[in-house]
Amino acid sequence: DWLNWLRRRYAHNRWTLTVDADEFFVYPFCDTRPLPALTDWLDRADLRSFGTLMLDMYPQGDIAEAIVKDGQNPLEVACWFDPGNYVQEEHPTFRHLWIQGGPRMRTFFADAPEKGPALNKIPLVRWHRRFVAVSSTHMLLPRGLNVVYDRNGGEATTGCLLHAKFIHSFAEKAAEEVQRRQHFAKGREYVAYNNAARQGVSLWNDWSERYVSWRQLEILGLMSKGNWT
Repeated sequence: DWLNWLRRRYAHNRWTLTVDADEFFVYPFCDTRPLPALTDWLDRADLRSFGTLMLDMYPQGDIAEAIVKDGQNPLEVACWFDPGNYVQEEHPTFRHLWIQGGPRMRTFFADAPEKGPALNKIPLVRWHRRFVAVSSTHMLLPRGLNVVYDRNGGEATTGCLLHAKFIHSFAEKAAEEVQRRQHFAKGREYVAYNNAARQGVSLWNDWSERYVSWRQLEILGLMSKGNWT
């Protein structure tokens, strides 16, 4: 609610990028082109929103031993991700692509994959005071903002949010969120995280991929430059 208020007050008719403290925004050509180049292209293409896959990053080995020092890039420690293992479906009401999968679903929700967290986010939006975020940046209103994919079978321009959640502070954060109960469904997913973290947990497996660049993610089909050349 307070983010909606801030954007309504200060971001009318401006591009807004909304990410969590542990999310790193990756878009096509981000290694050579600044963010205004992307928003300029979106303006020329008459697009109001830009979608991403939230890509969970993790270390090789026990999460509790993945120490990130103050000021250190956490992706130097949590540099692995799942290259596949994702499912998606179009939401019948809000029209967004509901994406699940990755290391959290296979590790924490293996017995109930339908309860796996949503990995779809729309962090970049040319905001209007009439717009609202319904569930963080997972889905927005009006519904047209959620159509960040090509409904005709083509490739829309998309990105990724590299999610550096799984480092040494994970167990402490999970226990805190179980008490706060402020996340979706009163923090239901954090109960699963907390139970696993107390026993020690590793997300790495033989199919894990080490992150290199956005081009690697595009080759794997996790994001696309679409028509932006």
